[in-house]
Amino acid sequence: MLVNCVAYRDGVRVGDVPVAEAHRYIGQPGHLVWLGLKDPAPDELEDLRHRFGLHPLAAQEACKEHERPKLNEYDDDLFVVMQLVKAGADGALGHSQLAVLAGPGYVITVRAHSKQGFEIVRDRCEREPKLLALGSGYVLYALMDEVVDRYVPILERLQADLETIDEHIFTKGAARSNLQRLYELKRKALVLEHAVGSMLQFTGKFQGGRVPVVCQGLQPYYHDILDHLGRIDSALNTIRESVATAITVNLSLVTIEEGEVTKRLAAWAAIFAVATAFAGIWGMNFEHMPELKFAYGYPAALALIVGTAAVLWWRFRKAGWL
Repeated sequence: MLVNCVAYRDGVRVGDVPVAEAHRYIGQPGHLVWLGLKDPAPDELEDLRHRFGLHPLAAQEACKEHERPKLNEYDDDLFVVMQLVKAGADGALGHSQLAVLAGPGYVITVRAHSKQGFEIVRDRCEREPKLLALGSGYVLYALMDEVVDRYVPILERLQADLETIDEHIFTKGAARSNLQRLYELKRKALVLEHAVGSMLQFTGKFQGGRVPVVCQGLQPYYHDILDHLGRIDSALNTIRESVATAITVNLSLVTIEEGEVTKRLAAWAAIFAVATAFAGIWGMNFEHMPELKFAYGYPAALALIVGTAAVLWWRFRKAGWL
């Protein structure tokens, strides 16, 4: 579905143009066509391939869903895939896709399964015509910068969740629930890590070595994105290490709690074992057992059993087993 198709001249908006006429602006000095698509059909991209002279592989890649961010170069054209991460109503993180085809004189954005718009990026670029006049490389930078900025609130939410779990990590009886929350946090961090890690790798190509044609002269801007991605990646590494440590601590607490239960059961078993032992001795059917004929044998036996059990209970209680 076509979202918009806008032509610019020297960074100033000329106006909306029909897709069928957009190719007339491409290649003209100082002109740029910025076209947005959402969940396009393959035939739409095939039509654009012919109108814009796109590389066949670029059009095919734009139709696919990619698991990780990526960068492909096709002559002077770039194909960039970024992941859009968003929290659902249940708190779980999901991702959608933004693909960008950028070449001399044109930028095509393709959103897949995403309700996140990028009107704010277009408005930002139009407020800075001198920068927009730098061409499609600056538009690509602005889109990447916005995607990275949207990672920050999600990262802050993950950090807040980790701090909340840390506050209750030694709460008695909360070890198992903390483990479940820690594994959920680990899965969320992994979703964001997949989006950031691959993007961090290919962003370095924009500022060192052979810089793509459309990005030449914009190295300081891409360095800013690389710096932001590096800080996010570092924070995710800290979260991952903290979660691993917290999981280890919680497993230890679960083991300790189970050990406490085992000690209590063992203590009560020992107490009842004494009563069972005495009852077993006096329950034997031997003919010559003098104490069985003792007038006060029964109350004496009960007193001995109760007394012994009381002493054992006191010793176990003092030792912290009960």
